[in-house]
Amino acid sequence: MNHDPFKEYIRESEPNKRDKGYAWHTAIGLQAVDGLKTSEYLMHTAVRNIEGEISFKEANALLQTYYEENPAHDVRDRTEEADKVSVRIAELLSEQAFSFTPNEYISIHRKLFTGIYPHAGRIRNYNITKKEWVLDGATVIYGSATELRATLDYDFSEEKNFSYRNLSMDEIIHHLALFVSRLWQIHVFGEGNTRTTAVFFIKYLRTLGFDVTNDIFAENAWYFRNALVRANYNDLKNGIHETTEYLELFLRNLLLNEHHPLHNRTLHISGTFKEIEKPDIEMIKPDIEGQKADIEKLFRPKTESHILKLREAFPGGAIFGRSDVMKIIDIKPSRASELLKKMTEYGIIEPVSGYGKGKYRFRKEQS
Repeated sequence: MNHDPFKEYIRESEPNKRDKGYAWHTAIGLQAVDGLKTSEYLMHTAVRNIEGEISFKEANALLQTYYEENPAHDVRDRTEEADKVSVRIAELLSEQAFSFTPNEYISIHRKLFTGIYPHAGRIRNYNITKKEWVLDGATVIYGSATELRATLDYDFSEEKNFSYRNLSMDEIIHHLALFVSRLWQIHVFGEGNTRTTAVFFIKYLRTLGFDVTNDIFAENAWYFRNALVRANYNDLKNGIHETTEYLELFLRNLLLNEHHPLHNRTLHISGTFKEIEKPDIEMIKPDIEGQKADIEKLFRPKTESHILKLREAFPGGAIFGRSDVMKIIDIKPSRASELLKKMTEYGIIEPVSGYGKGKYRFRKEQS
């Protein structure tokens, strides 16, 4: 299935198909927060569900049978997780039932990850760190294991008692960004926090009167996660402050149908990836705005992860070539050449002379 069938359903005039199309599109897109991809089998199963051929219960059963008959041979292959969690998210987003309580939040995690994580629906009892691409390998300070339930209860209580009366839409957007970023920062569970938070937040937004049936979550899930990270990270000695500005842009697109560019590169604390905006790059590629789709392909999560690995491997102006790229990120020669070409075109790396043909280094960050 080479095209995205869900956008067609989202444009459907038939409400049931439109809503299911949105639910599936969002559910599958959210797997990107952990760099996961779903299977073609799931896509076909989703279409059958949208068309009314099978129920969500039957879709779940089909997936269970499929993976019993076709188990993954590589423990690093998480396609089964992506498929099973996608159908569960789609089902939850298709339901109207919702309670704004900590127990509902925990229940969503249990429903999404039962049979996938042994800790499904359980509050973690250990502290965690996570290296973040957007923070150049640093981590957010997550909630302390001894205080998770108390912190969760407090945040819910504060939001429940908050009044949106007489607030401007700008103020509403800002407050919603604060709420969801604080909820996510607790990181109640060992894994699956972002997907759980997204599902809960979408259902909560509906109770506030927002439609939330566009493709913003589906196509910008990794941006959503990176924006949550930036809303919870300070490095004052280097002039980096936590900010909800990126989350607010995301929410304005989601809730108000605005059209702010959502590029992951703009969130990176180093500023390296912003260099594509430089005038000389504009001269080389004068129609850069007309090529947004190509640029977005460059900055998908997997490619951005590759770039981070290369930056870590070749710091401080270190020289490297295609063979080095192939070794570091384990890709074929043609893919390494393509990656080098794109990074050069967009000002991330620059060619150097005096070291033989086809040598590069990362451009220095702009002060």
